[in-house]
Amino acid sequence: MKISTRGRYSTRLLLQLALNYGKGPTLLKDISKIQDISQKYLNQLIMPLKVAGLVSSTRGAHGGYLLGRPPEDIKVSEIITAMEGSINLVECINNPGICKRYEHCVAREIWEEVSKKCQAVLDSYTLKDLVQRHYQKQQ
Repeated sequence: MKISTRGRYSTRLLLQLALNYGKGPTLLKDISKIQDISQKYLNQLIMPLKVAGLVSSTRGAHGGYLLGRPPEDIKVSEIITAMEGSINLVECINNPGICKRYEHCVAREIWEEVSKKCQAVLDSYTLKDLVQRHYQKQQ
C-alpha cells in the first residue's frame, strides 16, 4: 500500500483544521500557507472530505472550513479511506470474484494479514493524537 499525495495532504489539511478546532472556520488560503500546499490542490481535496463528513463549511465574511466532528472522533483511517479507497493491499481481498485462485491462494492470506494490520494502525490514531504529536514536536 502506498499512500498518495491526496492522502498525505488531506491528513495535513485536517490536522490544520484540528489545530484550529473551536476557534472558528479556517480559510483554505491560510491552510495553504501554513501547510505549504497549493490552494488549488486543497480545493480539489476538500470536496471528498466534505462528502465523507470529515469537513463542513460555512459561507459569508467569516466563513471557511471546520472539522465535521471533534478531532478525537476522526480516525486517520477515515481520512485515508475517503481519499484512497480501501486500505487493502490487493483487490481480491474486497472482491474475491476477480481471482479464480482466491480459495487456495496462500499469498492472499499474507496480503490480507498485512492489510488488517495497516487498518488497525490507522484506526488507532485520531486527529487529536496528531495534534498532540504536533505540539510535542514544537517544544
